[in-house]
Amino acid sequence: MATERPLLKKRTLDPNAPASYRPISNLSFVSKVVEKIVDARFAAHAAQHSLLPTLLSAYCPNHSTDTAVVCIFNDMISAIDQGHLGALMLMDLSAAFDTVDHQILVDVL
Repeated sequence: MATERPLLKKRTLDPNAPASYRPISNLSFVSKVVEKIVDARFAAHAAQHSLLPTLLSAYCPNHSTDTAVVCIFNDMISAIDQGHLGALMLMDLSAAFDTVDHQILVDVL
């Protein structure tokens, strides 16, 4: 059975406030093995049936944030070379889920 241990969401938050914590599940060995097997089978199935976009960088072997940046840079240079205007907008959504009212989310689902 998984046990939960609360960790701070961010180091800058107050460690005395319960809202500053989120539970982290510590999975058993069997759960980790099953997770690896399911991951490998899904990855093989998705690759065989071309279910994922070719430019997807997340969770793909031999891809990283570096490959994503190189792809975006190449697209921008190509657009400029063709005489088009290139623009890039970046958004940091790392803490976006923390701002969601979870009770409303649960009620909707």
